[in-house]
Amino acid sequence: MALYPALITDALRGVRYPGSGKNIVDLDMVEDDIRIDGNSVSFSLIFDKPTDPFLKSVVKSAEAAVKAACGGDTSVIVNVKTRQAAPAPKAPVLPGVKNIVAVSSGKGGVGKSTVAANLAVALAAEGYKVGLLDADIFGPSMPKMFGLEDAEIFMHEVDGRALIIPAERYGVKVLSIGFLVKKESAVVWRGGMASNALKQLIEQADWGELDYFLIDMPPGTSDIHLTLVQTLALTGAVVVTTPQQVALADARKGIDMFRDPKVSVPVLGIVDNMAWFTPEKHPDERYYIFGNDADVDAMAAEFKVPVLARIPLVASVGEHSDTGRPIVLEDTMSGQAFVHLAREVADAVERRNRELPPTMKVELR
Repeated sequence: MALYPALITDALRGVRYPGSGKNIVDLDMVEDDIRIDGNSVSFSLIFDKPTDPFLKSVVKSAEAAVKAACGGDTSVIVNVKTRQAAPAPKAPVLPGVKNIVAVSSGKGGVGKSTVAANLAVALAAEGYKVGLLDADIFGPSMPKMFGLEDAEIFMHEVDGRALIIPAERYGVKVLSIGFLVKKESAVVWRGGMASNALKQLIEQADWGELDYFLIDMPPGTSDIHLTLVQTLALTGAVVVTTPQQVALADARKGIDMFRDPKVSVPVLGIVDNMAWFTPEKHPDERYYIFGNDADVDAMAAEFKVPVLARIPLVASVGEHSDTGRPIVLEDTMSGQAFVHLAREVADAVERRNRELPPTMKVELR
């Protein structure tokens, strides 16, 4: 008996999928790969999922139908395949946020958190909608700097999801792990736990519509940094340093991390913090106790990035941070320096968005 594909297809039309009232050919369960070699026949059946409860019975029925049509001595091989369902698209992270800026430093103690807090408040004062995430899981300082150490954090439901409501002060939405742990307790977590906690503060919070989402990064380069660039497409990074050589050496490493081809986050510029010491009562006097501007300028030239601002070391900056009222709220030399920084960052972000394509989230293996 001569075997041909149409004979096989006609035989399979007699096989019905249980409960459907239709045959497996009309249900597009027979793939167009029928092969005939002498008295051997092979074809594939496609099921929606590998756990289909009727899979085995349909395969046996198809095999029996082909043998009945082609002869009992026909060898029948039935291959089983499952449909590759397209993965459901993931909801974008922070869909209402226009710009995500990391405030970073190569080492601790250079005033990165002070810069982040004052930058956030200054941008809000300029009329922008601003959010600030304290990503320094092991040393959160934003609750103190915003006077929110005793803030209670609540949740509400948005589109069926329970989301954390960020605290708000001075026009800035603020979230920190410090809100969720006792302020006198150390956060003793492994890297994976810290990363998961950080992702929750990003993805499970109601940040709403923001012009700028600032992230106060932990110092150095760590799991937290990788988690952030894998979770969010950063618009750019601001690197904070002091003029001291040891700080500049670590700042170089931070810039190198962002510029690594696998990360590829634009560096918006450098903040020269504690650039000089100025006594409150003698604002015209400058004492370069950590180094001079030339070393910071040389590093900026090396990486072809601007020095966004130089912030003087003045006692009142720290005093205002300790009392929860950032110095930028005061009309002082230091406050004006942070206002200048905010305007420079806004200009740098606008320039970056005009000249460069959007940053992509990092896919690291």
